[in-house]
Amino acid sequence: MTVTVSAGPAQANLIGESAAFRAMLAHVSDLAPIDRPVLVIGERGTGKELVASRLALLSARWNQPLLQLNCGALTDSLLDSELFGHEAGAFTGATRRRASRFELADRGTLFLDEIANASLAVQEKLLRVIEYGVFERVGGNDLIRVDVRVIAATHEDLHARIAAGKFRADLLDRLAFDVIRIPPLRDRGEDILLLADHFAQRMTSELGRDFFAGFTPAAQAQLLAHTWPGNVRELRNVVERSLYREADWQSPLAHIRLNPFGTAPRSDDTAALAAHLAEHRHNQRKTAVALGISYDQLRHRLRKAGLIGAKSADPSLT
Repeated sequence: MTVTVSAGPAQANLIGESAAFRAMLAHVSDLAPIDRPVLVIGERGTGKELVASRLALLSARWNQPLLQLNCGALTDSLLDSELFGHEAGAFTGATRRRASRFELADRGTLFLDEIANASLAVQEKLLRVIEYGVFERVGGNDLIRVDVRVIAATHEDLHARIAAGKFRADLLDRLAFDVIRIPPLRDRGEDILLLADHFAQRMTSELGRDFFAGFTPAAQAQLLAHTWPGNVRELRNVVERSLYREADWQSPLAHIRLNPFGTAPRSDDTAALAAHLAEHRHNQRKTAVALGISYDQLRHRLRKAGLIGAKSADPSLT
């Protein structure tokens, strides 16, 4: 049975039928109602933010704010100010008081992505607010009390960072009431084609096309053979890119464009060029579109490879 769980925006779903995915999802469902901090661990692109949304949705805080902050996207000072707010005059440019993310998420959930990137100073403040529910704004002296459930996420080995003196062991202890581990896509083989079809259907609708004709067996094999280092995010990008660049969308998608930086074969790679021509029934214009090059560029490469003469023998193939 396929499991599809809406999490946050309508287009953001957790989709899968593999045993690893279903076990992770069951863990999320069990943990969500327990009002304690959670640590989500997973490689980039696995959907940590979707898991956090699911945890919030199934908790008693489901109708309260869910805020997200990427700790790796801000400098130490900006992260400090975003998390804990600041008073007017706290630093140059602070002309007015700024409410903190903790205040804005009061009675709700705060998702801190890339927690490993937070400085030790910020970690100390996080520990205090998670442990006691109090903090001070930057430049302020008044204690502010909040009731916030913290969900933190990382793709890094926090124990290794503790050993290197870059992460607080006591913060890890507090965050890791329980740990959700998201399996990488390479360990979810049964889900690859399911997800690919989901992304293709969604992209088909976005492009205003009437239907998605599916993937050819060769394209399916290519999807299954790839190791997906970028996980579900990479799969989504590959499928969407391949679909929008396919001119003959009424036929099953045959060409999977894994590399956006140039997938065209070298001009001296005769076998690869011949294979692409055959794949598109020797229609040079469709072949050029599929390879992401101009018609004239393709003609030049075909001539250099000896696959055509100075002029095409059959005008219908141009």
